[in-house]
Amino acid sequence: MKKLYYDSPGFEDELLSLVNRPGYPPEIEAQVGAIIEDIKEHGNQAVVKYAAQFDKIELDPSCFKVTDSEINEAASLLSEREKNAIVTALSQIRDFASATLPHDWSSSPRSGVTLGEKFTPLDRVGVYIPGGTAPLVSTVLHTAGIAGVAKVREIVATTPANRQGKVHPAVLYAMRQAGVTEIYRLGGVYGVAALALGTESIRPVQKLVGPGNAYVTAAKKLLYGKVAIDMVAGPSEILVIADKEANPEFIAADLLSQAEHGSGLEQAVLVTTDRAMIEKVQAAFLQQKASLPKLDTVERVETNGIFLIHAADLKQAAEIASAYAPEHLEIHTVNPESVATQITAAGAIFLGQWTPESVGDFCAGPSHVLPTASSARYFNGIETVSFFRRSSLVKYEKSALEREVGIVECFGEMEDLAAHGRAGTIRVK
Repeated sequence: MKKLYYDSPGFEDELLSLVNRPGYPPEIEAQVGAIIEDIKEHGNQAVVKYAAQFDKIELDPSCFKVTDSEINEAASLLSEREKNAIVTALSQIRDFASATLPHDWSSSPRSGVTLGEKFTPLDRVGVYIPGGTAPLVSTVLHTAGIAGVAKVREIVATTPANRQGKVHPAVLYAMRQAGVTEIYRLGGVYGVAALALGTESIRPVQKLVGPGNAYVTAAKKLLYGKVAIDMVAGPSEILVIADKEANPEFIAADLLSQAEHGSGLEQAVLVTTDRAMIEKVQAAFLQQKASLPKLDTVERVETNGIFLIHAADLKQAAEIASAYAPEHLEIHTVNPESVATQITAAGAIFLGQWTPESVGDFCAGPSHVLPTASSARYFNGIETVSFFRRSSLVKYEKSALEREVGIVECFGEMEDLAAHGRAGTIRVK
């Protein structure tokens, strides 16, 4: 746990190092690239090899795909409470997604000219559901659930299986409820590579979405171009802005919620205008940490990933948060909406002390698949438009072309593209 104070020497340099954090260790790309090339060249054979190597399961290609009987059985293994939580969260996520659907439109901004946009759902999308340290049931809903609202015809999911070759029943139940059309028990780099490149048993997808560890993130980056991706993200993170009225117990709980993810690369940051809040939050953090079942995962993050920062005022706090561009930003202040107007980059913003980041993870509505490692400066989280192709629509009447053909001809001359100019002038001679 590291403490930074705005009036201490070296504060700016330490802050800059924090802001410019890497998404994942760059040295892993060579290893990831080799796996991708192996999948590309050897298909099913390579998938079988990596399932044994990384997930410790012996898979025949005929067993890559989860069967209908396994999916049906999953429901019987869950309690009504678990099923109700999944169904309710999915309904709320779909409600938000439906409200954000893009719509075709057209208008006539100039006489004889009609312009617009047309949105067409992707045909086949792959969603990756992590399952290494925890079965991320909610991620199914925050990816496939939204793809379903977008009316993607084929939603293909892949997720790691346990050593018995089984996928967690809650994950399977969520996939069935969300409208997933194919499920594969393949994890990590080899799983996303199989979806992106295709094998003898798996048809390739058009786009890959969903979170993952550093290796999955590197794989998505290297596969971009062969397939579309949602974003290049890194480990999970949270930043909390707090004033002196904030509750240190709440803040500590929220910092711990990110630290428990398990890779050891997560970050949890407090930026407060109250110097005394730092000690209060540290004490609450240590007290709450002791009662968590995943103590080892938290302690891996605690050493290098917890930062408690004292800012001069809320203006500086907002500047620090915007430069850090966190995946999750919580604002625990008297007037959180006012502070939010000063934020220029964040994956999702949670306003007020009664809005823990975990409601966003599970059931609030917007997707929890969000940009990390400062990539919120240029990436957005998953939304319905993520699952569409956009085409612009342009229509000119003869009168409009006659009016603007001189511009077309002039640009053809300036760019030394005579045929471009002639394509306009030949129509109005």
